[in-house]
Amino acid sequence: MEIKANLINIDQREIYPVKVIVKDKKISSITKIDEICPTYILPGFIDAHIHIESSMLPPSEFARLAVRHGTVATVSDPHEIANVLGMEGIEFMLDNAEQVALKSYFGAPPCVPATPFETSGARLDVEEIKALLQRPEIKYLSEVMDFPGVLNADEAMLLKIKAAQDLGKPVDGHAPGLGGADLKRYIDAGISTDHEASTYVEGLEKVQNGMKVLIREGSAAKDFDALEPLIDKYHTMLMFCSDDRHPDDLYQGHIDQLVRRALAKGNDLFKVLQIACINPILHYDLDIGMLREGESADFIEVSDLHEFSILQTVIDGKVVAQDGESKIASVAIARLNNFHASKKKPEEFIMPSCKTVEVIQAVDHGLLTYERLIDLRTVASQTVGDPEHDILKITVINRYEDAPPSVAYVNGFGLEEGAIASSVAHDSHNIIAVGYSDETITKAVNLLIEHQGGICAVTDMQEWVLPLEIAGIMSADDGFKVAREYARLDRIVKDTLGSTLSAPFMTLSFMALLVIPELKLSDKGLFDGRSFHLIDSCKIKS
Repeated sequence: MEIKANLINIDQREIYPVKVIVKDKKISSITKIDEICPTYILPGFIDAHIHIESSMLPPSEFARLAVRHGTVATVSDPHEIANVLGMEGIEFMLDNAEQVALKSYFGAPPCVPATPFETSGARLDVEEIKALLQRPEIKYLSEVMDFPGVLNADEAMLLKIKAAQDLGKPVDGHAPGLGGADLKRYIDAGISTDHEASTYVEGLEKVQNGMKVLIREGSAAKDFDALEPLIDKYHTMLMFCSDDRHPDDLYQGHIDQLVRRALAKGNDLFKVLQIACINPILHYDLDIGMLREGESADFIEVSDLHEFSILQTVIDGKVVAQDGESKIASVAIARLNNFHASKKKPEEFIMPSCKTVEVIQAVDHGLLTYERLIDLRTVASQTVGDPEHDILKITVINRYEDAPPSVAYVNGFGLEEGAIASSVAHDSHNIIAVGYSDETITKAVNLLIEHQGGICAVTDMQEWVLPLEIAGIMSADDGFKVAREYARLDRIVKDTLGSTLSAPFMTLSFMALLVIPELKLSDKGLFDGRSFHLIDSCKIKS
């Protein structure tokens, strides 16, 4: 392969025309030329923290969509599938990713399950984490979500961190809102990154204490605007990431969108590209080329320095995307699952009589929730929601064994009828549903049980479902088709059911993520993320 273009030399902060020769998957030579070149080449983009499973696609199909946007690699935490299938799930991700060109680097997930206050499909103990970290393809210890465990010197958690340190592998963090002395103790334990900073002040404190901050812009959590001002002074301490990205959003864009937005705000080109292309390689010791002679030929060609349209993506010297078209073919995908719930009845979702109820306040574009205390009516010894004021019932059902549903109330979804349900429910991936009535909740939950996983929307008369036959969290179908089907279902929830959220299914999936304050719901009950324990949904009895 030979290409002539303007080289964006990030190290030297220069741009000049070159001829690049690619041979045997590597950059054979880079020669300056005296020609006018209309396009630019630069190292490829890297998502520094993502759960590929959240795209509802396996790695091979995720790759087909991502390379169109100049992505050459991901730093991927497989804890979603690990919570469902344990080591078997991680092996699936590694094996499937190996079949395509995108460079997917995985971590060893230390928090499976994330907390003891929920039911997961598997557990990973210290010895299993040590075994994973010994493998060369496992680059780091994934996010340490149990930050209270670190602060309280939990023996198992500290042993997992030490195992990574002994091998010289970095440890990812997860510390929403953590600051002051607790933050310093968390960092001193060996935590090197955080992707949960959601304000400038929080991000600033973390980088000033030596922690790498990952600027996250996913389908639910959108922190770019808050953290973008850090770029000018702290670009060597930053990376870009998605964390969780649904298929319709991945179809539209990836890290390329953050690069364009950062440049549009007037940030220095070389600083932005250092964040997007170089910092993850250095931090995680990734074998990705940085457009230097002798290195792997991993780079992208773009139209200009304003629109930054991706003309082609090259990985290991092979063109994997060109002019918006993916060149990666679909591969055969194994189907594995862990789903044992039986169908439910409406009476199983009744909440006993209660005067004042703890209500989860969901927030658009964020993972944090807030506590609200609401007085609700009691009818026939049952607490009745207030759908007209957007106080809806929310439930989580154990999908690994038959157990009574846990039930609470939530505000912020805005449904005017029907119900939505998902077996993508971070991180244990039990069934979660929100609905206008017990009857529609039951209908939605049973539809997912029938399909052994998926996302769905129902009304009294209609139903729509996107099956997720791999672990109940990913589809084995063509990724572009899944993106279209997801977008269609998303529109139905907004246009037909009336949801006011930007990404109702993504927001729903995080209502069970206990490690994000304030209130969340697990299959075992309502959880207070501030005090880190289960609480009674009923604040004041009738």
